[in-house]
Amino acid sequence: MQPISARLRRISRRKAALAAATVAGLALTACGSSTSSSSAAPAASSSSKALNIAYLSFAVENSYDAPMLAAAQAVASDNHATMKVFDANNNPQTQYAQLQDVISSGLYNGIILQPIFGTGLTGLVTEAISKGIKVVNMDQILGPNLATDAPQVPGLSANVTFVPTEIGTKLGTLVVQACQAKNLNPCKVGYLYDIKASALDVAIYGAFGKAIAADPGVKIVAQGQSFFSPTTGLTAVQDMLTANPGLNLIVGSDQGIEGGAQAVQAAHRTGKVILVGYGASAAALAGVASGAWYADVAQAPASEGRLAVQALVAALRTGKSSGGIDPVAQLPDGGVVTKANVSQFTAEWPG
Repeated sequence: MQPISARLRRISRRKAALAAATVAGLALTACGSSTSSSSAAPAASSSSKALNIAYLSFAVENSYDAPMLAAAQAVASDNHATMKVFDANNNPQTQYAQLQDVISSGLYNGIILQPIFGTGLTGLVTEAISKGIKVVNMDQILGPNLATDAPQVPGLSANVTFVPTEIGTKLGTLVVQACQAKNLNPCKVGYLYDIKASALDVAIYGAFGKAIAADPGVKIVAQGQSFFSPTTGLTAVQDMLTANPGLNLIVGSDQGIEGGAQAVQAAHRTGKVILVGYGASAAALAGVASGAWYADVAQAPASEGRLAVQALVAALRTGKSSGGIDPVAQLPDGGVVTKANVSQFTAEWPG
């Protein structure tokens, strides 16, 4: 079999959809667009202009978000920019209201947006751009198409995101490879969603399903949800193993797989159940290096924060737009982590 680096074309590209996003569509359709009548934020086209940036985080205390924010703050400080953080704390309605307030205040020349529910914010982002505010989207897709990192809102200064469908394709290809390497036919797979009804998970699962279709012997026989929590992942995988004692493989995001690894160990099935994750967290890289995890698909939240603020500063200082930016473009094998190359990766978040 060809190694994963030869079988996957490098594709331009988590995270992190959240539990509240499952109901966000209904909630936000009732919100309407901002009715702000304030003046435009001050332009910042030269290096002499003060940069006042609003950073809209989905959840500051999330272990994935924290290094992203820290990197963003460092770049802002280096560029003499003032950055105010708005914490939505996993609530899409809160984030919607925060974005309205930022736009109407007239205090900010730039916005870094880490959306919880991207399609619900496109109208406000369009309004901000029309007022002369530069906007950079980060981490989650801002728009209806989850198969591209290209900007979907006209005038967006940059789009620094992972592509959900590409994560799903890489995960599926790894699962097929793992099942074939172990001569498992059928290969009984437990699929661990984060939030099953979220647009993020729907897109990842759809692409995953297409990828595993290459091997009819790979069968999804169990499903669960982790809600990006090792504790919840532990319970979900315990239930999978109880219902399907012949399970061969568990696949999901790093936080879920962390819990899954504990469930596998408690069931005395370490080494008998293959683990495949995505996130390139410290826990995942350690698991791949030790052989406890088969492989992982990388994400790089600190790089996202750094690249997003760099792009916003460029837009504010020069007017330059950066388009789509792939935060894993320079990683080995397109960001697919295996035991053979794990030493070439550095974790950007704990897991």
